Amino acid sequence: MACVLWAVRRRAPCVKLVAVQLMRPNKCTAVTDKRNLHALQNTTLHSQVRRLSAPVRMPEINMDNLDEKQVQLLAEMCILIDENDKKIGADSKKNCHLNSNIDKGLLHRAFSVFLFNSDDKLLLQQRSDAKITFPGCFTNTCCSHPLHTPIELEEKDAMGVRKAAQRRLEAELGIPVDQVPPEEMTYLTRIHYKAQSDGIWGEHEIDYILFMQKDVVLNPDPNEIQSHCYVSKEELKEILEKAKKKELKVTPWFSLIAETFLFKWWDHLHDLKQFIDHNRIHRM
Repeated sequence: MACVLWAVRRRAPCVKLVAVQLMRPNKCTAVTDKRNLHALQNTTLHSQVRRLSAPVRMPEINMDNLDEKQVQLLAEMCILIDENDKKIGADSKKNCHLNSNIDKGLLHRAFSVFLFNSDDKLLLQQRSDAKITFPGCFTNTCCSHPLHTPIELEEKDAMGVRKAAQRRLEAELGIPVDQVPPEEMTYLTRIHYKAQSDGIWGEHEIDYILFMQKDVVLNPDPNEIQSHCYVSKEELKEILEKAKKKELKVTPWFSLIAETFLFKWWDHLHDLKQFIDHNRIHRM
């Protein structure tokens, strides 16, 4: 298994989310008129939406020891969702990855790309030590978030998520966008998981699983990726065994997907239609 090692900058920690408490009507309020009750319910609902959509005031986090480029990315606006993947607002990547917020329920939309070459080998990356969440961990080809922009909010056929994947494949791995058109990505299913990276940062996502088979040109950004390699099923199993022995680190979402679904999907790489499930969210 040939891997390419890249120079990195400084080590980085991870980010958390802040949940917002919903407004509820006062239980002591007497409402006898049904129209008044209906109006109160509508007012409460609108208040909930406004508060969920509003930026959350965050405590100061010392980021002096974090990579400057990665810190700049923390200002990106992620898509806030409920547990059924319904959009409820937007918040910064920083707020979405703070454990203090995650513990309160803040949840955002994400994706994981699995890119295979013509030899049916899977492209893995090792996250750079500059990354704020899970630095130095091996993981699938590309993992990131659609942003709260009109293009990446498009929900029909998960096209917004696919376009976000195309953007990040170029940003992280240097793959030309014309080599990874969204229409050629197979959207399989969604996975809901939560994991802490350290005492400050973590992940809480509903993760769209995207498969693609294509021979591509690679020019990785060393600030994002410190090494990459194509692996066979047997080689990946060796990596996962080493991770269990703590000889190397694997991201928690990749480990979960590999242990539950990946090899079954991989066995049917040329016939994935039977595994497409857009209705269910797998809770992991």
